[in-house]
Amino acid sequence: MAIPLVDLKWQHLQVEAEVREGFDAVLERTAFILGPAVSDFEAEYAAFSGAKHCIGVANGTDALELLVRAVGIGPGDEVILPANTFIATALGVARAGATPVLVDSDPVHHLIDVDQVKGAIGARTKAIMPVHLYGQCAPTEALEPLVRDAGIPILEDAAQSQGAKRNGAVSGTLGLGSATSFYPGKNLGAYGDAGGVVTNDDALADQVRKLRNYGSEVKYHHPETGFNSRLDTLQAVVLSAKLRRLAEWNQMRRDAAARYQALLGDLAGITLPGTLAGNEHVWHLYVVRVPERDRVLKALNDAGVGAGIHYPVPVHLQGAFAHLGHGPGDFPVAERAADEILSLPLSPGITEAQQEEVAKALRAAL
Repeated sequence: MAIPLVDLKWQHLQVEAEVREGFDAVLERTAFILGPAVSDFEAEYAAFSGAKHCIGVANGTDALELLVRAVGIGPGDEVILPANTFIATALGVARAGATPVLVDSDPVHHLIDVDQVKGAIGARTKAIMPVHLYGQCAPTEALEPLVRDAGIPILEDAAQSQGAKRNGAVSGTLGLGSATSFYPGKNLGAYGDAGGVVTNDDALADQVRKLRNYGSEVKYHHPETGFNSRLDTLQAVVLSAKLRRLAEWNQMRRDAAARYQALLGDLAGITLPGTLAGNEHVWHLYVVRVPERDRVLKALNDAGVGAGIHYPVPVHLQGAFAHLGHGPGDFPVAERAADEILSLPLSPGITEAQQEEVAKALRAAL
């Protein structure tokens, strides 16, 4: 595409020298597994998040699963999460042996519907997993009173909200623990798969560290079943280099989102994204709603605009979760969004001229 959805090449050019230097250091030390670069990044990302601990793992889905397992959730337990999310949210719960219980999203911000959560809490509920979608935080403070007396934790899916804030608190520190993804297209993206768990809870952090490393704290001693899910050392080098620029890059995303609001504000037939009161958005995605979305998407792509859809099929209509027994109409807000949402190109390196071209192509398509 002439205008990509995410310009990863631009990002690489900003960090290329640092990354090569860091790779050379890893190769010189031959510290390939959980080397100093990993612990350095973990400390840096924890500080960035205002948390005590970051535990690097192999990918975002593993981060979700290990977070769920680390709090003792498994077969027979339920975790409430929104139907409007990437399937990894539900897979992380299911892979731990628990059952995802789905609720709808709010029609404006596409975040978890707090009122529906109230009705979904039952005797088997062991956690609520709000998703900080598209770059802004879910209203976790509204969920806390629902579960506080029962001791049910809030576990955040923070894969799309690195650096976002809710009422001044950084994403990833709004519950007992959080899982994030460092997939290349994220605000903080590696050069392959990578993920992390963030928490202020010492016991939870220790458990995740064991689970990611074969259930072991001491080499060749494995008191419990664990996994091989360690953050790759070379990916840690990339993430540290990008993290040093993340605050600036997030501000560039905010500036680009503001330009889109101005460029598209008078365009009929489009619903622009909004920011929930109390949020500091980091605009992982700029998601609009349009009629005849598939036709509009094709017109944009034909014009060289790398628009996309996040996400075209809600969790409850995925074959992987057919056993939950849901069908069309069960979560109408999420289903309507899936038919109308459209992600426009947005990343730190996007230029005003590129955004003007996107707006021009969108006007023509509509």
